[in-house]
Amino acid sequence: MNLSTILSLSVVSGFLGALTGLGGGSIMIPILAAAGVPLRRAIAASMVTIIATSSGSAASYVRDRLANVRAAFYLEMFTITGAIVGATITTLIAPRLLYFFFAAFLATSFLGVRRHMKEEMPENVKPDRLARWLGLRGSYYDQALKRQVSYEMTRPLLGGLGMFIAGLAAGMLGIGAGAFKVSVHEVVLRMPSKVSSTTSNFIIGMTALAGASVYFASGLLYLDLAAPMAVGATIGALMGGRVLNRLSNKSVRALFLVILVYLIVQMLYNGIKA
Repeated sequence: MNLSTILSLSVVSGFLGALTGLGGGSIMIPILAAAGVPLRRAIAASMVTIIATSSGSAASYVRDRLANVRAAFYLEMFTITGAIVGATITTLIAPRLLYFFFAAFLATSFLGVRRHMKEEMPENVKPDRLARWLGLRGSYYDQALKRQVSYEMTRPLLGGLGMFIAGLAAGMLGIGAGAFKVSVHEVVLRMPSKVSSTTSNFIIGMTALAGASVYFASGLLYLDLAAPMAVGATIGALMGGRVLNRLSNKSVRALFLVILVYLIVQMLYNGIKA
């Protein structure tokens, strides 16, 4: 795979990753694996891509109050811990198992989000005592709906457990576990889709940084692959950050599910072929 191809694919993956909260790495890993790049090297390079995607889109999302920073800092405590544990485990197990583990996480995400496909905004959300104490609420101006949207969250303790598992997957699979995180945000915490996507983008950069340190120390991070991926993903993420708020929540959720199906098929195919 030459430099121009890596750059082009990274721009597309960064754009889609910024819109869906998946992170560009989750889209690039199956592509790199299909091109013959060893899975562990692809995972290590994708960590850098995820950091670039997060950096490229998070600034505009925070400025527009789409990302919920308070929720992100609370949930990040769990994901960083999981990412360090997961990255350590990856260096000890067979690469083939990672394909099936990846597919299982994505299938879980698909089933969880699909149940809320018809919702434009979460309805009848009742915050529990911990959610009220943490102040897990917010508001933003939705350009698609042309109105100010206020929302509440609930079950932060269960959400924290889900985010630890997401961090574990992030460290093991190099994907930022954006797919699983978005599902936790929407299904457990009951965030609106745009808030879920943007908060996930804010979180995955810090999670990936924790995991990337382990890959770097293990000698699996190759800059000739990671550098062009990071540049392309940053450009794509900046473009995605300008588009997201113009889309409806249903459109964001539909795009998320389409990409999930593609990723599940790719990972199962590569796992069987390995």
